[in-house]
Amino acid sequence: MPDLPPARTLLPTAPATCHDVVVLGYDERLLRRKRLVTVHDEGFLVDLPAVTNLDDYWGFQLEDGRCIQVLPAEEPLLQITGDLPRLCWHIGNRHTPCQIEADRLMIRRDHVLEAMLRQLGATITLVTEPFTPEGGAYGTGRTMGHAHGPTDTDTPPETFGWHDHGDGHLHFHAPKR
Repeated sequence: MPDLPPARTLLPTAPATCHDVVVLGYDERLLRRKRLVTVHDEGFLVDLPAVTNLDDYWGFQLEDGRCIQVLPAEEPLLQITGDLPRLCWHIGNRHTPCQIEADRLMIRRDHVLEAMLRQLGATITLVTEPFTPEGGAYGTGRTMGHAHGPTDTDTPPETFGWHDHGDGHLHFHAPKR
């Protein structure tokens, strides 16, 4: 089956009908130009004028007028309960994307943050759910985290504790349990 027409228009609200759905993870919902595949295996090109956080939109309008809804994918998360204002402050102090709800906080799984939050008295539950964190401090947008890339889980023991990576940004790594 040939690809659908390109999508160059974002829809802020749901239209009367929807042709199909695309399910994207948190990182995938920040894009400018990319080929996506719907849940019914139809490909289409997204070609936007600028990098855009799709969390602020309902979906795409294809050039032929049909619409594709964007839904957040389920991701491995940490569900955090406890003294939420205090825990939220510590998460925000590390510039970590956080989904804030009345009775829990949700962040992407990170063994360093998990250890820190446990030390602060948090109750942590591993869950798999859609991740829709708050936007940046100035309205829409994203907060960039402090990830170390794919080798983060292989941090050598000599780097545990307070340190930086030559960038002057001091932070803490706890040993994995």
